[in-house]
Amino acid sequence: MALPVAFFGLFFAYPVAAIVARGLKVDGVWRFGRVADVLGQADIRHVLWFTTWQAVVSTALTLVVALPGAYVFARLDFPGKQVLRAVVTVPFVLPTVVVGSAFLALVGRGGLLDDLWGVRLDTTVWAILLAHVFFNYAVVVRTVGGLWAQLDPRQEEAARMLGASRLRAWRTVTLPALGPAAAAAALMVFLFTFTSFGVVQILGGPTFSTLEVEIYRQTSEIFDLSTAAVLTIVQFAAVGAILVVHAWTVRRRETALRLVDAGLTARRPRGAGQWALLAGVLVSVALLLVLPLAVLVQRSLDAPDLAYYRALTGDEGNVFLVPPIEAIGNSLEYAVAATAIAVLIGGLAAAALTRRDAGRLVRGFDALLMLPLGVSAVTVGFGFLITLDEPPLDLRASWILVPLAQALVGVPFVVRTMLPVLRAVDHRLREAAAVLGASPWRVWREVDLPMVRRALLVAAGFAFAVSLGEFGATVFIARPDRPTLPVAVARLLGRAGELNYGQAMALSTILMLVCAAALLVLERLRTDRTGEF
Repeated sequence: MALPVAFFGLFFAYPVAAIVARGLKVDGVWRFGRVADVLGQADIRHVLWFTTWQAVVSTALTLVVALPGAYVFARLDFPGKQVLRAVVTVPFVLPTVVVGSAFLALVGRGGLLDDLWGVRLDTTVWAILLAHVFFNYAVVVRTVGGLWAQLDPRQEEAARMLGASRLRAWRTVTLPALGPAAAAAALMVFLFTFTSFGVVQILGGPTFSTLEVEIYRQTSEIFDLSTAAVLTIVQFAAVGAILVVHAWTVRRRETALRLVDAGLTARRPRGAGQWALLAGVLVSVALLLVLPLAVLVQRSLDAPDLAYYRALTGDEGNVFLVPPIEAIGNSLEYAVAATAIAVLIGGLAAAALTRRDAGRLVRGFDALLMLPLGVSAVTVGFGFLITLDEPPLDLRASWILVPLAQALVGVPFVVRTMLPVLRAVDHRLREAAAVLGASPWRVWREVDLPMVRRALLVAAGFAFAVSLGEFGATVFIARPDRPTLPVAVARLLGRAGELNYGQAMALSTILMLVCAAALLVLERLRTDRTGEF
């Protein structure tokens, strides 16, 4: 645990604490009264209300739209199921900047709906809500569908034989078993939408602002660190409460999983109802998930002779110090370095958490590993600038700063992927190897590594995809001459002109294809134990 604790203490706790302290201390004196002053402002209360309201509605919409899909993937077997599973998962690994760009191309000014029917949704909250459903659809399908596939259908059939209707049997038998998984999925969706940044930044404009967007605005535009610090504390407290509840629901889910049959339950659709449900899910996936990405690609090809793509190799408009095409190489280099860091830190943490003699302090660190997913990435990025600028850690001009920030987001995915597999390794195998004279390192190499190799590769793939799309912290610390793909897309969208918009669509398409390729590799490596988020 030494290296993971040092890593999180130095590159997460220290920057966050430093920026909060800078905002709440004046001449060395803490100004806790500033919290009440900030929360008493009408515009801040509006931000808090909108952040909570849109997260609740986004979560409810995601559950309503995605639960039928979870049933289809869990209970039905049909041609192309694996391909459809990959298509459904693509949005989750896409950067939020790409998601915002895709919906901007669909519902924004000059978008598909505007061209066909003169309808624009980019000035309404519906664009944000639909984008959140698009992004989080796979969370519900994977989490709830993974458990649903393991429930023994004979339990529900027994209730039917005793006289219960189909609805009552589902309500009294299946729904209670799915409750913990559905609650865990809902909490994760709420967490992602509560801390939404890229989607709201692009689609919300000046009208709508979440806590994350407001922290960014107060930090980078108004330079009011005091207000940003208060909002960071509020978000930190809210995320902590969500993670506590999530940990409780996960424990309930694990208890349920030990009581169900893990056999294969999918079968060909039977009856008009199941065929209609399958058709409805396919239509919803096509309209909600595939159509925005297709429009994104179409908008990038709008100009003749691939003009938008060719413009990426030049420096027209002086948006960057270098041609935008260089952002591709920068992103790949940063993602490879961030993946190596995340796998090292996350692998060590997962190995420590699975030790039988791990104490409560070590087990409590498991929950802390999830905090970077919910704490303001903007705060982390700005904290890097104000803390890592003096010897012996003067990293502000170093390229490693970006991979370090990206690795913070990747580590939780590595831990969550490897932990179930490591816990499944029979401890008696390790003990037998040790009795035969193997050193701890050889025990790991000969016993654990062969069993977790595939999970390790899957974890690396997730860390790579997440690192490619990290935006909140990278936007602060990426050097002007080395922008990443998400930063480049956001800068191009922030400037007027058809060429800038077209280049943003082209870069978003490239980023989408890279993430999709990483996902296809993951699907080939996926096993039953490593296939869920």
